[in-house]
Amino acid sequence: MNHKAGFVNIIGNPNVGKSTIMNALVGEKISIITSKMQTTRHRIKGIVSGDDFQIVYSDTPGILKPNYQLQENMMRVVDTALIDADVIIYVTDVVEQFDKNSDYLEKVKKSGVPVILLINKIDLSDQLKVMALIQQWKEELPEAEILPVSATEAFNIAPIFDMILDRVPEGPAYFPKDELTDRNERFFVQEIIREKILLYYQKEIPYSVEIEVEEFKDEEKILNLRAIIYVNRETQKGIIIGHQGRAIKRVGTEARKDIEEFFGKKVFLELYVKVSKDWRDEERKLRSFGYDNQ
Repeated sequence: MNHKAGFVNIIGNPNVGKSTIMNALVGEKISIITSKMQTTRHRIKGIVSGDDFQIVYSDTPGILKPNYQLQENMMRVVDTALIDADVIIYVTDVVEQFDKNSDYLEKVKKSGVPVILLINKIDLSDQLKVMALIQQWKEELPEAEILPVSATEAFNIAPIFDMILDRVPEGPAYFPKDELTDRNERFFVQEIIREKILLYYQKEIPYSVEIEVEEFKDEEKILNLRAIIYVNRETQKGIIIGHQGRAIKRVGTEARKDIEEFFGKKVFLELYVKVSKDWRDEERKLRSFGYDNQ
């Protein structure tokens, strides 16, 4: 059998479970997962290789109408994912409105790329409603392969791989076979810290935050890290730190535990908070945070 290789890009509206599906397909936690919208900001690749195949999955930000420059950059990432895909996994679920962001769905239809449409969260519905949704989507995307799934329950996830392998082209591997992702170690530290902020803070705070790992010293027995949490305004700095530093201490403690599990060694983590006014709307600052070329 000849070698197959291709890019499989996961696209859909916010909060439909794209990151959970990505992690399930890769078999590792590559993308952070929370119940909040806009959890995924970057295009994150997860690489699955075998003797005669390599599938490069991409998790992408949820489709939205941008309100500031950061979101504009995020949507450019999604547009790029339509262009360079060999297969599109379009994720919807049983609770979102069928016509949500229908203009983007038109782009998917016109892309000419094979589409596997996953109806996620079927554990929150019943069989009759799911069957009705399948019929509705068949009419909307008649060329797509449609599969009802539950990512959190790992239901119907296994068949997705065979569907993908049938559709990716023959070709050589794009990455070394032992690579799991194209992102570096600092990126995953940043994402783990940002995940804790998404979990422990409310309202606008998580969406006003960016993380930069300023120091990454990997020694024999310990990983020494220093990270900066950037916020938009001075008032947000106080909220992140919390009364007597309790809030940021909680973030640091929980992030450290996950980083230790990720790297398999002891971690010393220092967190600092700085104000970078309106960083979400300044192209120079966005580039410095890695939002220029994804």
